[in-house]
Amino acid sequence: MPDRLPTSSLVSSVSKSCVSAGIALGSNLGNRLRHLQDARDLLRGIAGPGTLLQAPVYQTEPVACPPDSPDFYNTVIEIGFTGSAHDLLDATQAIEFRLGRVAVPERNAPRVIDVDILYFGDQRIEGELLDLPHPRLTSRRFVLQPLADIRPDLILPGDQVSIAEHLRHLDSREPPLVTVQAVW
Repeated sequence: MPDRLPTSSLVSSVSKSCVSAGIALGSNLGNRLRHLQDARDLLRGIAGPGTLLQAPVYQTEPVACPPDSPDFYNTVIEIGFTGSAHDLLDATQAIEFRLGRVAVPERNAPRVIDVDILYFGDQRIEGELLDLPHPRLTSRRFVLQPLADIRPDLILPGDQVSIAEHLRHLDSREPPLVTVQAVW
C-alpha cells in the first residue's frame, strides 16, 4: 500500500462541514485491481469523518478510447470531504500522479489510474478545470452501475430523477458490466 498523502498539502480547510463526494476510479494498465485499491486507500487518507462507501469493481470495455485499448476495471466510491471541490480536484490529481499516471497527447489513452470527481454534495460547478456533477455521469454504464450500487436514490444537483432511474433508462451501446470483485 502506498504511503498516505499528507493532508496538509492537499486540502485547505475552506469549510468545517463534511461534504459527500462521489469519485469514479478506473484503470486499464498493469495490476488494475491494485491501482484501484491504492487510489481508494489514498482517498481514505484525505477523507473527513464518516463512512467510505465503495461499489464492486467491474470489468468494462473501453468507451471512446483508441483501438485495441485494454479493458478497464471501474468502480465508484463516496467519501466525506472537508474542503472545497477544487481542493478535492487538487488531491485527486495528486493521487493520479503519485500512482504513475502520465499526461499523454492522445485522448482517452490507456492509463494506470483515472480518478474523477462525479459530484460534490449539492454543488453545481461549471468551470475551466471542473464541471460538477460530472457532465457524462448519467450517460455511462461503467459509472452509473457502480454508483447505483452504493447510492441508488441519489438525485444529482439540478436533476429530477435518481441514479437508479437513470440506469434503468440508459440508452447505451455499452455491454453489461462484469463483476470482478464485490469486496475489495
